[in-house]
Amino acid sequence: MRKTILAASAAVMALATSAPVAAQTLVDITSERVNTEHPFPVFKADAAWPDLPGDMMLGQVSGIAVGPDDNVWLTQRPHSLGPTDTGLASGQAIACCIVPPPVLRLDPQGRVIAGWGGADSAPTIDGVNQWPANTHGIYVDEDSNVWIGGNGAGDHIAIKYSAEGEYLGQIGRREQTDGNFSEELLGLPADISSVGGDVLIADGYANKRIIGFAEDDAHNHSFDALFGAWGRPPMAPVREGDFDQSQATSTGDGGPQVEGENFGDIVHCVVRGPDSTIYVCDRRNNRVQIFRETDDGVEFLENLVIAGETGGTRTATDVGFSPDGKYVYVADMMNGRVWILLRETHEVLGSFGKNGRYLGEFIWLHSLDVDSQGNIYTSEVNTGRRVQKFVMTGMMQ
Repeated sequence: MRKTILAASAAVMALATSAPVAAQTLVDITSERVNTEHPFPVFKADAAWPDLPGDMMLGQVSGIAVGPDDNVWLTQRPHSLGPTDTGLASGQAIACCIVPPPVLRLDPQGRVIAGWGGADSAPTIDGVNQWPANTHGIYVDEDSNVWIGGNGAGDHIAIKYSAEGEYLGQIGRREQTDGNFSEELLGLPADISSVGGDVLIADGYANKRIIGFAEDDAHNHSFDALFGAWGRPPMAPVREGDFDQSQATSTGDGGPQVEGENFGDIVHCVVRGPDSTIYVCDRRNNRVQIFRETDDGVEFLENLVIAGETGGTRTATDVGFSPDGKYVYVADMMNGRVWILLRETHEVLGSFGKNGRYLGEFIWLHSLDVDSQGNIYTSEVNTGRRVQKFVMTGMMQ
């Protein structure tokens, strides 16, 4: 069964729903409603979030995750900051800015309460430090342990830490990879999901697959299963050599294959949803493939196309869910918006956001997550380099 989100949509409307708290900081955003048969969640951008220190500037924010306590976790790329960004750290400026650590923990008000990461936090194995050269994706489990992936040179690793930044273990090894059917090594993993010791990895910047591992109490991991598009064996060719962001807009793959038999060039997210579902972002093919975990393995459910005709950086980068499981939110990088779908049927109800640099707009929209109150958090890479909070203010009937 195929559902398609059309890039063309109904007329843009400005939402004016009143906010219950902090109304002075909430700003109307561009939103589109294309289906009036179901209630439609209304969001406003919070201009006061995050509340970062005055001497801190973020680099590319490649991952955002909400923990069980509603703290918001970021992984950002310090190396994406230039000398004019970090003049305070180098002694060339008197006001701004320092180089923040790669992992930041923010409280619900957006204040930084912890930061850690980098090469000093990771072990060196066989002469190779295991901290990713370019972090990509962050996941926080039910115990507030933090998983981080990487897509830089040799970053064939998913690495795990405690909330305090203590190294706990890893899957894969930096500078070692062995293709789609390896049961031990990874290939530039983009995203992780870990629930109850069952770890899923979107192994998707070199390899083209989802791979699962079982984790014991000592943080050791054993291979469980792997699969490609449609739940079949992952037969797509792997990327040779390193990934760089110029490849994110390449047309060398012939364009999106919304019904393609394999995952495309970037398997960007793996997100567990309600009812034992798994949502996989096949970004370069402009689709989300949906599966269900069963006692006998994964069952393919649906091929959900996200603005299938879109080129450039393509569309589906991340997926989130409302706290009651009624709505699905899909981040669309190229079109600069968050799509809102009814989860039961995956009908498109509308979207919010547009391409741009102002509040409530997006440049290279990369990741999203949802807190227990239904608020959505987003992150941006390339020249976006920021995070935003969208407060759920009510329902449009």
